[in-house]
Amino acid sequence: MSENVVSRPVFPKRAVVTAGMPYGEKELHFGHVGGNFLHADVFARFMRDRIGSENVLFVSGTDCYGAGVMLGYERAVEEGFEGSLEDFVERNHLNQKETLQKYYIAPNLYGASALGEAGRIHDWMSADVFNRLYNNGALKLVETMQFFDSDKGVFLNGRQVTGICPIQGCKSEKAYADECSLGHQYSPEELINPISVLSGKTPERVAVKNWFFDLPAFTVEMEKLVEKWDKDSQYRKVLLNVIREFLKKPSIYVRKEAVDDIRLYPDMPTFEAPDDDEKATWELVFDNLTDREKAVSILSQNGVRYRTGKTLVPLRLSGNVSWGVPVPEVEGASDLTFWVWPESLWAPISFTKAALNDGLDGNKWENWWKSEDANIFQFIGEDNIYFYGIAEMGMFMALDDNMTIPIIVPNRHLLFGKTKASSSGEIKPPMAAELLEHYTPEQLRMHFFNASLSERNVGFEPVAFMPEKKDDKFDSVVQEGNLLTNVFNRIVRSCFYTLQNHNGGTYPMGTISAKVQDRANETILAYERFMSEFAFDKTFELLNLYLRDANKDWAARSKSENPAEIEQLLIDTFHVVKVAATLLHPIAPAGCDMVREYLQVDERLWSWEHIFKPLDDLIENGHKFKFLEPRVDFFSKHPSQLS
Repeated sequence: MSENVVSRPVFPKRAVVTAGMPYGEKELHFGHVGGNFLHADVFARFMRDRIGSENVLFVSGTDCYGAGVMLGYERAVEEGFEGSLEDFVERNHLNQKETLQKYYIAPNLYGASALGEAGRIHDWMSADVFNRLYNNGALKLVETMQFFDSDKGVFLNGRQVTGICPIQGCKSEKAYADECSLGHQYSPEELINPISVLSGKTPERVAVKNWFFDLPAFTVEMEKLVEKWDKDSQYRKVLLNVIREFLKKPSIYVRKEAVDDIRLYPDMPTFEAPDDDEKATWELVFDNLTDREKAVSILSQNGVRYRTGKTLVPLRLSGNVSWGVPVPEVEGASDLTFWVWPESLWAPISFTKAALNDGLDGNKWENWWKSEDANIFQFIGEDNIYFYGIAEMGMFMALDDNMTIPIIVPNRHLLFGKTKASSSGEIKPPMAAELLEHYTPEQLRMHFFNASLSERNVGFEPVAFMPEKKDDKFDSVVQEGNLLTNVFNRIVRSCFYTLQNHNGGTYPMGTISAKVQDRANETILAYERFMSEFAFDKTFELLNLYLRDANKDWAARSKSENPAEIEQLLIDTFHVVKVAATLLHPIAPAGCDMVREYLQVDERLWSWEHIFKPLDDLIENGHKFKFLEPRVDFFSKHPSQLS
């Protein structure tokens, strides 16, 4: 099969890959690595091989600011931590960075929004983004109600208030001042049963002024964008479905029997109430947010219980948390800092500038974020779709006509067993570093890579961390790694040992069998398409079939006593090794690099300029491979699995 027979995906000349930003008060747990960073790293490595490493920037970092970080610091001090808040964040940042390195996750820059050069650039970028949004008329200074703990005499921010999410149908286990754990946005006045985490009492609401980004103004543009994305296989259905939910008109859900009375309330804004006798609640649909806010006030005055529906609401940009990036003083609004979520949306640009050594005033970053030749690939968790798939889109539209709209790659939840685990919830997840005491990095990379997170929530069930499974002989976490440790390892070792026995370790130049060449080309083209669509589980299954079929072919043909047939088998199977090593390189980089070392070829092996060509293309006649000693493995199991 020719490499040109089928239509191939088109890749940008340059690419920025980003991963979600872990908070600065914690270590990385398994969900950070397996649910997000691993997939971003694999795609970044693939793109480096596909379009050249100099044309790919993979950036991420620690989200240093916010009330959650302050609370984490206070707890750490109570437990004996000695040092400043910045010291606390730096310790956690370095811990996160070290954990990623142990998993072979290799961003060009893993920065921190409050530390070093990346932090300095982020302060500058935050002010620049604010000023451009303000000058473009996209910001409003609005007086809203903020929670205040009268017992403690302090304003409460973000996670210092807990309650019940007011959004209809929300299944969040915990809601905070103006967002829940599933990313729903609402006004503080709407939070149900608010409680101060400082005093345990119901807080007051006090009027304060803050900056808001006019996100609803971009509803029409987002509708057009979603319509365009719906025709592109790169965009996952969960992304489109969530965005569409928020593009609906503002609405309120009330008990069906209350609708007739509501129609009679004086000054009640006009609404539509589609007749639906099958449901106990009816949705009241309003033309705009102003009407819905007025209706909410009237319902509250009349003691009517309600829930609000999903819709676009103004995105709060500022607050008064002391540990935050300063907001420029405009219209007399002073001593404000950026709300942590908005400033994390432009942090990847700050990190890009830092990675490029762009300084404060440089414009190198524009070649990556404002160019038709470049694309942005943002890997996020499903909970963050509202921010990256919606708020960021509107913000980029408001900032500049030339800003590239990123491709958002959301993953569904990686569960611990059958439960969603979080470091702030009741079910505590295993820390990512702990997993490496029982599994190798490449076993875990293969397992997480094959998780079907594009389509559904997936349970992570490591026997070593689940007491109820301690007697199980089958560990699902090891299964995908067996493709490396058993199947591919066997093929590579067989090729080397046979070559050393039959040809003294010298590679026999020759023509690859047509059947083997065609199968390799078909696999390469399918792999390329699946990777371009972020269909990682399909990619794994493709490689699984390719290598297992190659193993069967070796088992059948290696029985021959004809030297010419064995030589042809070596030519054919070393081509399989070359192709498989290149395709597995983004997923299992350490073992594949060992294969390259023993083949005695340079890093052109990974370049897709050579992907369809035989090994002869990289070596000269008489080329000798590195001698493989007995019982040497290219891919090993964890020592704890060998007993």
